Amino acid sequence: MANRVVQISRARLESLVRKGFRNWKTQFHEDFDIHTKPSNLSTKTLIQLAAGKENSSFYLFDLIMNLLDLGSGFEFNSLQSAKKMAVMDRYLFLLDQIRFEYLKRLGWLDSYPGEEYSIVDLVIHFEDLAPRIQATTPLLGSKHPEFKEFCNMNAFQKEEFLRSLISRALKQIQDHSTTL
Repeated sequence: MANRVVQISRARLESLVRKGFRNWKTQFHEDFDIHTKPSNLSTKTLIQLAAGKENSSFYLFDLIMNLLDLGSGFEFNSLQSAKKMAVMDRYLFLLDQIRFEYLKRLGWLDSYPGEEYSIVDLVIHFEDLAPRIQATTPLLGSKHPEFKEFCNMNAFQKEEFLRSLISRALKQIQDHSTTL
């Protein structure tokens, strides 16, 4: 009986994943599944999601809401406050992970906490993963021109510096948006 319950819950999750990535497949013309990590996304998709191109927030909300079985991203504004906050927390967390992956591809980060997890795991297991991941600072690339200064910063300064890197990366995306 336990094996049957596991198979049913696995099948249910796989169904939610298919629904969650349905709009992603249409928009980004890539294959996504339960194992897709931010590092598996094409650079074009990563940039669109990181920079807010083509309603990227909708695609993140839609994925999160489908994975949580809360409906589609179009229904976000009709959610009750507690559910809306749960979706928003996951959205901000996932957006950080996507942006950290972009910084890594630029060579600005060597690694970031949570990069070993799939997008689905980051959403589904948010309560367990987010506190641990958010408590650890991404590792600035050793070849980054500000690496030595970064090493001498306290935790708060490092967080502030990393946020400024995200801003710089987004500005770079904006400046080069005609080549996307």
